[in-house]
Amino acid sequence: MMMKKEKTKFVCVSPLSNKARYHFHLHMDNLHSCRVKDEKDGKIYLESLNKQHYFWIDKNSDKNWKIEK
Repeated sequence: MMMKKEKTKFVCVSPLSNKARYHFHLHMDNLHSCRVKDEKDGKIYLESLNKQHYFWIDKNSDKNWKIEK
């Protein structure tokens, strides 16, 4: 049986809080794009492109991150 590979989803985020800016500069190489690893209960679990930072964000109103359209 052949498994169908799902296309990787990406979102772009911008840091809003000091904590997010710290991770953005130090662990994410200032790259806005992130891979979507999981989605549930109105939240998204993201992986930075360099695979050094993993985090949950609220889709609608997150105090640390803004999802860019």
